[in-house]
Amino acid sequence: MLSAKSLFQEILANDESFALFCSIAASGESQGGWENARIAALVPESERGLAPKITRHGADEDKHGRIFNALMKKRGLDPVPVPPETDYTMLLEKNGIGLAHEQLGRDERLAVQDIVTYLSHSRVTEQRASEQMDLLRKHFADDPAIGRAVKQISDDEDNHLAYCHEELLRFAYAGHGRAIQRTLRECALAEIRIYRDVSLAVMANMGRILGWSKAKSAVLAAGIHAVYAYERLGGWRRMVSLEMPERRDALGGPATAAPEFA
Repeated sequence: MLSAKSLFQEILANDESFALFCSIAASGESQGGWENARIAALVPESERGLAPKITRHGADEDKHGRIFNALMKKRGLDPVPVPPETDYTMLLEKNGIGLAHEQLGRDERLAVQDIVTYLSHSRVTEQRASEQMDLLRKHFADDPAIGRAVKQISDDEDNHLAYCHEELLRFAYAGHGRAIQRTLRECALAEIRIYRDVSLAVMANMGRILGWSKAKSAVLAAGIHAVYAYERLGGWRRMVSLEMPERRDALGGPATAAPEFA
């Protein structure tokens, strides 16, 4: 019987599929690290107090990229090219979600509305990341090979999500509520479509590597389409709600160190 745990176990057991999985993850995290570093450098003067938290966010993402690369190195594997159709972060940027890399590449201060856009985009994508890592933590927290990495990244993603909630609520109280809700909705509806397309592309690549039958691939594709249908009908709303988190000031300190891998 197919399950999320058995699917991940199959991917993690094969060197080629494991390398692709880690390479896709590392690439996305590294891109997120660069984006946050640039945003921190360009924060408007009125929001300079937010810069250390954005810097911490970027440092965490860079750390996650190093963790995924370390997991490959531990198995004697090298990173592999990331198929463009599986590049979640770049596809979001190409579809106008978040701040454009062209804008971040210029040495021009961002506007407050840009920070609202960044936080709204992060609120949506960190929801996805937190849920994905929670799933991996549920099944692999005690795994001797990846357990420490999974727990570290999961904790960080939960912190990132809490930070987005808290800062967006601060901006909402300052009068940006309508802009935040509009941006969150636009981001969420675009993200669920891109996530569906990326998931289908990742499963197609994994199926090729692992030699899945047409029937198995069809069942997995149907499951991905079913998730999208649920999210399109209303599941996306979980990505746009805002509430004060239990973890207050979640990014108020320095980034934690990555675990060591023997």
